[in-house]
Amino acid sequence: MAAYSTGRGYHDGRHLAEVLDRLDELRKGGEEFDDVPVRLAAWFHDAVYDGAPGDEERSAQWADSALSGVPCAAEVSRLVRLTEHHRPADGDANGCALSDADLAILAAGRERYAEYAADVRREHDHVPDEEFRTGRSAVLRDLLAKPALFHTTYAREHWEAVARGNVAAELSRLDGACGDAVPR
Repeated sequence: MAAYSTGRGYHDGRHLAEVLDRLDELRKGGEEFDDVPVRLAAWFHDAVYDGAPGDEERSAQWADSALSGVPCAAEVSRLVRLTEHHRPADGDANGCALSDADLAILAAGRERYAEYAADVRREHDHVPDEEFRTGRSAVLRDLLAKPALFHTTYAREHWEAVARGNVAAELSRLDGACGDAVPR
């Protein structure tokens, strides 16, 4: 847990706890996945996070090293790498569960989503406002362009509509903020 408490904005211990909670929710909702490698991947997926390219790769390498000799180590590092783009193959139950749990914040209630968006901005406070708006808008547009944000049946049924609404609202706020300072 120490890796998640190093002055981060969003990718902190709260995020890790929420991902683990969403994995529980997916399991209770009937989704089947290999619990041990998926939970280990959840623990490792943002273990290295400095906002620079390659965070997922460095996290996967840490998992490889820390889990050396553990039978599911290769699966854990594969899953960690998958969180860079959240595009698992349709039949990849482990990848779908981890990806959905990681992106479940998009379906949070209005207040929690606002906290999440503010935390993401704080995590990138070194980036000038206009550059942040451009980059964040591109990420959000990429998400909305996907046929579905979520890959499991449970997540699509329970989280998809709210998540699309949250993402579209944030994108609208960013687009409307052109020339205005982005709240931190």
